[in-house]
Amino acid sequence: MDGQDFAQLKKRLHDVDQELASGSAVTKPAKLTELSRERARLEPIVERINRFETLQKEKADAEKLLSTEKDDSLKDLAREELGDLEREEQAILKQLDIDLLPVDSSEDRDSIVEIRAGAGGDEAGLFAAELTRMYTRFAERKGFKAALISSNRTGIGGFKEAILEIKGSGSFAAFKFESGVHRVQRVPETEKSGRVHTSTATVAVLPIAEEVDVEIKPNDLQMDVFRAGGHGGQSVNTTDSAVRITHLPTGLVVSMQDERSQLKNKEKAMRILRSRLLAYKQERAASKRGSMRRVQVGTGDRSEKIRTYNLPQDRITDHRIKYTVHGVQPVLDGNLDELLAKLVEANRQQLKMLTQKGDQS
Repeated sequence: MDGQDFAQLKKRLHDVDQELASGSAVTKPAKLTELSRERARLEPIVERINRFETLQKEKADAEKLLSTEKDDSLKDLAREELGDLEREEQAILKQLDIDLLPVDSSEDRDSIVEIRAGAGGDEAGLFAAELTRMYTRFAERKGFKAALISSNRTGIGGFKEAILEIKGSGSFAAFKFESGVHRVQRVPETEKSGRVHTSTATVAVLPIAEEVDVEIKPNDLQMDVFRAGGHGGQSVNTTDSAVRITHLPTGLVVSMQDERSQLKNKEKAMRILRSRLLAYKQERAASKRGSMRRVQVGTGDRSEKIRTYNLPQDRITDHRIKYTVHGVQPVLDGNLDELLAKLVEANRQQLKMLTQKGDQS
């Protein structure tokens, strides 16, 4: 990180402003969205750079005063000011060190969180429901708006599948480390012998895609309609309102039956399909660049776990960073901050290492 890096960031913000001011991007929605997002990311960074450069001048003035001033009281004031300036400088440098790491362009987007029961039968469905509640509460605590847009319930209050839409700037950044297989160990209420039961649920976090992000050709889609099913008899639709959309080139399939309107189910299904296609596209691009491939969803098998919630011992272990916290219930109540802060920091350290290796090669 040096003056050359700072100059390049300033120039890039200037270039983005010039493109936006010229109006050339107005006729290209995808380009306009991309430029607006880039500007929103660059502006606070350049403000920090400008403040850092101002601090350098103020420090030089304070140091000059300290070396030339005869009055002890003025020297004390200069020394105190210099200490304040140096502390602010270190704080800005620390933030700029983070700012200059490789950027995930999806971080500021809304997100879709998909939770599915894995291994473990009914207990896995109950665990999937608890994860759904955990993410809903976490979203609310962070000031996001969470909505259950699709669900497939089990007969005992669990979920075979639940899809949450989390709206709020930066919700994808807040949730993205939750992708993977979660494992719970506990004694089910139905287990008379007191034996600890293990079950899993898979979580996938996707950035919400806009229509300009992914081109979907009508001929690439196969849409089937069918009668929605469910528990309770009278809640079952008597019309073919449920929708299944297959994207033929990739084989991705989205089914939606929560709404009584076929049109609303189709709109929801298309939102989810666009987001899955955006994630698919980003993952393929990352693979071609040789980047680490982020696995979003496993099979639900216990061996693919990223986190274990052990209720008998009241501890949670995140296996990616080998970090353990105690107090399972507070986490299931949505208090994920400590775990996620550790994951964010571990990710930053890994990015720093990769960036340094790249600079040396």
